[in-house]
Amino acid sequence: MTVTTSGKPARRGALSARFAAGFVAMLLGGSVAIAAPAVAATPEPTPTPMPTPEIPPGTTAFTLSPVASGIVYPGDSLTVSVTLQNATSLPTDPVEVTLELGDQPITDRRSLTSWLDGSSTNLETSPVATTTLESVQAQSEYSQGMLVDADDSSMLDLASGIYPLVATYEDDEEVRSTSVMIIPNDSADAGTAIGVIVPVTAPSLTGGLLTSNELAELTSANGSLSNQLKAVEGTPAILAIDPAIVAAIRVLGTAAPESAVEWLNNLLALPNSRFALQFGDADVAVQIEAGLSEPLAATTLTPYMSEQDFLSQGEEPVSATPSATPTPTPTPTPTTDTDTDTDTDTDTDPLLPDLSALLDIGAGSSGIYWPAPNSLDDDTLETLGAVMIDDVASVTLLSSDETAAGAAGATVGARVGIDDADALAYDTEISTALHAASLQDNSALRSAELTAATAQLMLAGANAGGAALLVTVDRDSDRSSVALRTAILAAAEAPGFTATDLTALIDASERRMQLVEAEEEPERVAEAKALLEDETEINRFASILEDPTLLTGPERAELLQLLSVSWIGNRGWSREVDAHREQTDTTLDSVALLPSSTINLLGAGAGLGFWVRNDLPYPVELVLYTSPDDLRLDVQRATPVVATASSNTRVEVPVQARVANGEVTLTLQLRSRTNVAIGDAEYVQVNVRAEWEAFGIGALAVVVGGLLIVGVIRTVQRTRASATNQPEPEAAASELASDEAPDRKDDE
Repeated sequence: MTVTTSGKPARRGALSARFAAGFVAMLLGGSVAIAAPAVAATPEPTPTPMPTPEIPPGTTAFTLSPVASGIVYPGDSLTVSVTLQNATSLPTDPVEVTLELGDQPITDRRSLTSWLDGSSTNLETSPVATTTLESVQAQSEYSQGMLVDADDSSMLDLASGIYPLVATYEDDEEVRSTSVMIIPNDSADAGTAIGVIVPVTAPSLTGGLLTSNELAELTSANGSLSNQLKAVEGTPAILAIDPAIVAAIRVLGTAAPESAVEWLNNLLALPNSRFALQFGDADVAVQIEAGLSEPLAATTLTPYMSEQDFLSQGEEPVSATPSATPTPTPTPTPTTDTDTDTDTDTDTDPLLPDLSALLDIGAGSSGIYWPAPNSLDDDTLETLGAVMIDDVASVTLLSSDETAAGAAGATVGARVGIDDADALAYDTEISTALHAASLQDNSALRSAELTAATAQLMLAGANAGGAALLVTVDRDSDRSSVALRTAILAAAEAPGFTATDLTALIDASERRMQLVEAEEEPERVAEAKALLEDETEINRFASILEDPTLLTGPERAELLQLLSVSWIGNRGWSREVDAHREQTDTTLDSVALLPSSTINLLGAGAGLGFWVRNDLPYPVELVLYTSPDDLRLDVQRATPVVATASSNTRVEVPVQARVANGEVTLTLQLRSRTNVAIGDAEYVQVNVRAEWEAFGIGALAVVVGGLLIVGVIRTVQRTRASATNQPEPEAAASELASDEAPDRKDDE
């Protein structure tokens, strides 16, 4: 299918609008017999032009779209539409469009591909219909229907096959758009098996899990997750489900939005074959290229849960386990080595669901890896193939053009083996067209993509040699349920095919293939390595907590979300990785010693006080190691510390000075209970004046002794002075008698 885009500015023309009855039939989703001449449908007034989908500004795009995915059964008419999109600032001129049909079928996929992409123009075609495409206003689009009646001579005696179609008009130069008409073979067996894989994923995240508000939006009536679920209901699609979505709903317990709970129940009730993607749909290929021996897995999601949300009505909490929001304050990281990590269930609280229950997607196949398209090399595929899950070798999904046969244009069956690895190959060209169709809300433009996919599928089935085929409607969280559902059914219900499930595809006989190695992405691998190294650092750092998973569980979840396939091609990914690494540095710096000034030690023994800063919302257990650089000072080498949450904690280190003066430098280093260095070492200068204590006591003794002597002397002097001034007894008596005589006289 070619969409011809012109950079030539539109010219002003008369604004009139007509619409074909055949196009109306196409919009209704089927072929409708129209009483009109075989050359063209009778035009009718068009509705108001629709807004133009995104095409390069200042250009126009011309698209030919057969109705019903281009399938025309014997005795039916051919109905098509031609669409002109105008992204210029001026209306276009009316043009005369000619539709041409070939009478010789296209029989191989390379010829079909070159015809549809416009690179081949040597197929013979003849005019079968004409119509006038009226002026299209600026920033609008307009579709015009065209009909070729079943009784037209060009339609008679055509055998089953895929016939070239082309629509053209003249505008200084020829503008053309190609497609095909498909006449199915009614006598062919309908037993060619086909699997259609449809991912169920959320938009790109930087947090570990979707929040309650995000879930409410995504599972609302027109939310992305709701659209994905509505699209697959009643179809035989094989579901590839991101387990982080179901976990995000379950960790909220009774606090989960009603729409999210209903969505989860509906998902689990679907009978579709399914498998779990990596947590967050993390790309497994980049993890292996970054040096891991197997893909990472979530470790625990307990920090995202609150016991209060899992209590029965009226029940009281059984403990005060700290609860964290889906985005904890400190940036977290895992507790297991990243190069040997496996899915470790560390949830032990009996009130809370364990990790396996949180991630359960329903009965499905395990050990299926779906890396980003065109991301595999031999070493990566070999490493993935060596992973055993439940004693069964894993299976890797890859695109057909990653195999040597597929790259050469051959049809590749679903079940393949590459060296020692088991794999499932999905057809690249068909999957690409289905994905493009699933993104297109305009039914006319979507039909162009569906026609291309169906034509490729017809030839693939004929060339598969009886092998089952596999296609995907690749990842995207922003598409309507109608567009996605139409793309699924176009493959699952294609003439001559029968939908099958994942188990049947895996159990089929494999065909040996060679891998065509993908181009390296050194920048992306380097970013992944940096994230893994940071995770290892915080894994060590988290040993300061009584429960290290408060940091490590959410960090692993965030890391996997950042490695999601959905981030590929997003220019903001590097920025988000940098932001995450900065937050990791903040976490690693959240516990440290506060700087100390010079200390004067004036005695033989004392306790030196230091301060530990803890910015984490959790208490931490540490050991302060103190080392002097001189023998003048004996120091308690290891001092346990329990630093309270979000505060500064004082710790006292006992020291003993020897009889000597001088300067001693203390080296202070915080370590975890597992001897992991926490923060940088601090250096403190201590001025030791150990003899000052003896000098001070001696001086004090002299002072006290002197004061005692002075006191004694003064006491003696006072005593002597008192004795010298005392009168003789007779004189004292006489004086007393003379003083009392007048008194007696008066009495007489």
